[in-house]
Amino acid sequence: MLKIIKPSEIESAIGTEIGTSEWVTINQDMIDKFAEATMDNQFIHVDPEQAAPIFGSTIAHGFLSLSLVAGIPFNQEMGLVIEGTKMGLNYGLDKVRFLSPVPVNSEVRIIMKCLDITEKNVNQYLMKTEVTMEIKGVEKPAYVAVTLSMFVL
Repeated sequence: MLKIIKPSEIESAIGTEIGTSEWVTINQDMIDKFAEATMDNQFIHVDPEQAAPIFGSTIAHGFLSLSLVAGIPFNQEMGLVIEGTKMGLNYGLDKVRFLSPVPVNSEVRIIMKCLDITEKNVNQYLMKTEVTMEIKGVEKPAYVAVTLSMFVL
């Protein structure tokens, strides 16, 4: 669910969970298309026979799983927005750690937590969000990342 807060409510949002997505399946077609688009055709991603002895199957690219943080929140209408936002921008990443491979046909979801929101300029707010991608049935997450978003009011 999308949470909309007023600028006066920013302090109360810091440190809170701002969304957990539904489960999404990462299939071989997604992996193959990502490999083609990025020119990363390493066998662990695109060749099930060669990948099987190492991972049991092909695995998603780390950057494929990370890129889903841009699409899942929009498609599932989740996250945090400051009321009056005219534009939101992907501002970058502070930290990313890939902790577990994501085997083909895994179900994944993301959990988002607001770490900080600061006013950088008049009507421009920078939000740091901790994003964790869980893999169904796996104890260790696929990754933990700190994303940066700029809201322009």
